[in-house]
Amino acid sequence: MTMVIGDSTETGLGGGFVVPDTNSFGQTFRDYDAESERQKSVEEFYRANHIHQTYDFVKKMREEYGKLDRVEMSIWECIELLNEFVDESDPDLDEPQIEHLLQTAEAIRKDYPDEDWLHLTGLIHDLGKVLLHPSFGQLPQWAVHFKENPDYNNPKYNTKLGVYSEGCGLENVLMSFGHDDYMYLVAKENKTTLPSAALFAIRYHSFYPLHKHGAYQQLLNEEDRENLKWLHIFNKYDLYSKSKVRIDVEEVRPYYLSLIEKYFPAKLKW
Repeated sequence: MTMVIGDSTETGLGGGFVVPDTNSFGQTFRDYDAESERQKSVEEFYRANHIHQTYDFVKKMREEYGKLDRVEMSIWECIELLNEFVDESDPDLDEPQIEHLLQTAEAIRKDYPDEDWLHLTGLIHDLGKVLLHPSFGQLPQWAVHFKENPDYNNPKYNTKLGVYSEGCGLENVLMSFGHDDYMYLVAKENKTTLPSAALFAIRYHSFYPLHKHGAYQQLLNEEDRENLKWLHIFNKYDLYSKSKVRIDVEEVRPYYLSLIEKYFPAKLKW
């Protein structure tokens, strides 16, 4: 069955993306129960991630990688560098990263032709996975189950608000450190002119408890609530545009280079 998502009745913002019947493996999307070696690696990714992502770990990693002192390179150079990796956390994809980035961006571009910032967000949202590269310390993919996490038994963290206050805004909340948070830091500290909704989508597109299950509403401020509308739209393209349909990189490259030039400096600190 083919499914249409992102229509005006659901989001209030238009769009009508047609979801392919199968993902890159010929299976239904987000099928975490599919029996395969790939599935085992996905399960191990999330198990390790849940164990090791403590409050102190996140603070340490944000401090270390927030210095942005690894390398200077352009957005497109980062895309090419990222092509060496396959995302172990994704049950729908075994293609080079540029395929997923362009599939996401082009699907958004088709439905939202006037929102060029959203096209570029689709292109760059996973660039934080460059943390896997040896020049960035070759972090394990989980950095990029909760009862085994030391914070699970810490009463300071196990209340409705934890260490935060009602409506404090997600900007003030420490998230699990990984590619999302890192790319957010890179974009913000390099003075991107992308709107706040773009930065919100980059930082929280893997935060499924928020955008899929509606959790943590008590921490959101008004800007978060507005940006969440765009995140709901963005995530449908991120999740469901993965397929065997290939994008002609050379054909679309000039367009995306023009967007990069519009919203970013020529070289970024990473």
